[in-house]
Amino acid sequence: MSFLGLEGKTILVTGVANKKSVAYHIGKTLTKEGAQVLYSVRSEKRKESLSRLIDPDSLFVCDVENEEEILNLQKEISKKTPVLHGMVHSIAFANYSEGMKAFHETRKKDFLQALDISCYSLISLSNAFKDLFDTNASVVTVSISTTRMAAENYGYMAPAKAALDSSLCFLAKSFSAFSQVRFNSVNAGLLKTSASAGIPNYIDSYLYAENLTLRKKALQTSEVANTAVFLLSECSAGINAQGIVLDAGMSVNCFDSEIVRKSTRPE
Repeated sequence: MSFLGLEGKTILVTGVANKKSVAYHIGKTLTKEGAQVLYSVRSEKRKESLSRLIDPDSLFVCDVENEEEILNLQKEISKKTPVLHGMVHSIAFANYSEGMKAFHETRKKDFLQALDISCYSLISLSNAFKDLFDTNASVVTVSISTTRMAAENYGYMAPAKAALDSSLCFLAKSFSAFSQVRFNSVNAGLLKTSASAGIPNYIDSYLYAENLTLRKKALQTSEVANTAVFLLSECSAGINAQGIVLDAGMSVNCFDSEIVRKSTRPE
């Protein structure tokens, strides 16, 4: 029997884009632990591309910007299983098509779209599946290591993630009125994923963050997946409304002597 106790549990994983996605790594790890994994993807086109990696019978389509599609997803999932023991929310979007802009120039429609997809979707999905969740189900979302660092190229996605982090607390509180469903997040540092590739000048930020880690090695997607799977398991039963930070020590290493030397005395 698995130490994590996930054998025979049914978990819904949302937001898979490709094999580099955090969600895909979480799903793979869950499968290794004996869980039945169902996946929600954004479009039929994405479902078709992922059918080479994932059993098509486990793939469902849902564009979370559309409330009707969320309700339809709930209906389709309920036909597949009578209960969900967990859900992974790994959905985020920001429109960087016009390149980098100063934060104060953020367009209202872009900001609200990012908030809708990256934050409100968790609230909407949780509400839609509340009657399908096991009373001890675990919901895990993927956030960022800190929303207090004004990374210019990340822009308005950070406030959207801050709203996501806050929403966890309110979801945990409201669900506690009728269940023991838990809500937590994995707050990851910079990762090498296809989603991050869409952020302007991301590679420079990624390499800088790697130098700031205590181990001088970037955070791995598999490490984020492992933490998410732990939070989905009964081993984390005492953790609720929390964000687990994974940054390989980056946040405590801003004054690394080598980084300071390169900054103040560039060669």
